[in-house]
Amino acid sequence: QVQLVESGGGLVQAGGSLRLSCAASGRTSSAYVMGWFRQAPGKEREFVAAISRGGDTYYADSVKGRFTISRDNAKNTVYLQMNSLKREDTAVYYCAADPNIRWPKTNRRDFSSWGQGTQVTVSS
Repeated sequence: QVQLVESGGGLVQAGGSLRLSCAASGRTSSAYVMGWFRQAPGKEREFVAAISRGGDTYYADSVKGRFTISRDNAKNTVYLQMNSLKREDTAVYYCAADPNIRWPKTNRRDFSSWGQGTQVTVSS
């Protein structure tokens, strides 16, 4: 399996930006698809964005046009640039990875490795 560690979360005002990072280690060759999910208090974990090793991307409608997912394969790192943040973006953000090349992946059950999460709080 691959180990994932997120960073970059924090407190930001509405309209602001944050950049999350997720560093992969271990069997990084198994991180063919990497993604971001989020979970707000009292809600289920939901899909945010995913990226394949080749750079194909897929976004949830709620973040399309505001968030950008990217990856640096040489550094085994995936990023989530979040702009125009809204209060409803407040959640714990989780990085995920999976070796299966099926695309796109938007269901949390499609991912076999998970990070510990990083808190993003957007204030008004």
